[in-house]
Amino acid sequence: MTDNPEFNIKTGDTVPVSTYKAARSVAALVAAHFERHHISVGKYYEHELAPKPDAKIVETIIDTTFWASLRREEGRSPKVSIAYLPPESAEHPLIFAEKLSLTANVLTKLAPAVERSGIHLGVWMDGDELRIWGTTRVIPGLCFVLEVIEPGMLVIKHRRVDGFGKFVNVAVLKGDQVKIVNEQSGKVRDCPSVINSMIGFGSRPLWNESPNLLVQLAVSMRSHERGGILLVVPKGKETWRNSIIHPITYHVQPAFSELAELNKRYLAEPNPISWQNQFSSAISNLAGLTAVDGATIINDSYELLAFGAKIGRAAEGSPVEEMLVTEPIIGNVGQVIHPVQNGGTRHLSAAQFVFDQRDSIALVASQDGRFTIFSWSGCENKVLAFRVDTLLL
Repeated sequence: MTDNPEFNIKTGDTVPVSTYKAARSVAALVAAHFERHHISVGKYYEHELAPKPDAKIVETIIDTTFWASLRREEGRSPKVSIAYLPPESAEHPLIFAEKLSLTANVLTKLAPAVERSGIHLGVWMDGDELRIWGTTRVIPGLCFVLEVIEPGMLVIKHRRVDGFGKFVNVAVLKGDQVKIVNEQSGKVRDCPSVINSMIGFGSRPLWNESPNLLVQLAVSMRSHERGGILLVVPKGKETWRNSIIHPITYHVQPAFSELAELNKRYLAEPNPISWQNQFSSAISNLAGLTAVDGATIINDSYELLAFGAKIGRAAEGSPVEEMLVTEPIIGNVGQVIHPVQNGGTRHLSAAQFVFDQRDSIALVASQDGRFTIFSWSGCENKVLAFRVDTLLL
């Protein structure tokens, strides 16, 4: 499945098999994910969905792309996004006169032309071989996408059904490490709705009547690579001020409501395409404030209250002594630890804020790409720390 002779392994009947072991180990699980959700979404969705990849197709695409990601072209590692669909299922596709073989060499050569965000190489079966037919920027719901993040690191994802924003991640592969998103994680007690949306659950599985703006804010926070804290507090309540050191350097009065107003207008007239640019601009502007030292504070209606705020323990509160850390991937077992074991002062202050203000949540981005969502669990009677890096790649 790779065009490098040193990687080719043949069976007795001369049919090549994967040389990247993780491709074979994850293929059936990924194919089952798409099969399951095509059945589920098909009950509600009237438009055409992308075709389902079978396990062999998933394995082939992963195997070839993995080896391509380790190559270099003119000193640069390739970054590509591959979408499995025929050209007639794409909108305004760029179609090559001659289809190209799906090989590591071809992917490496094509990478410079498609490395910008939002461009996918279209791949489809031609006879008994997967071939590259061209490129596309618009793909249908539940379309299988494989993206190269860095050498040896791949993310399997798909477009949200009838929604905009971040794709839903299915699995992350990094060398011999495989992380498969646990779709049941969002159904646990006291799980914040933002986790459900990242995993792909709206009011129906993989069905989003409105964008979860916290997901988009999390993606934008992570992308500026400076680290930051976003606190989300209940609208109409002022108790959050007890956990903030005063005076607040960047206090916003009245509350800045650009994102809140856009969300209201969208809910009254939903149209992901026409609203997407306005949402993206407002989200980018708000997420940029989290790069300032201190916490950015919004209410649950997306109104900006302050930024650069310093978190302090509430006067009547006590220090947070423990929290449950978990990650929404298959096989993960939550661990109860002291907050200082989870990160630096940014994570500790966020955990303390949620411990004191139990009707709030905190989103914390680290400079190294880690992303944690803190919330209070009444069932566990402790702070929950959800590591969601796998969902945001």
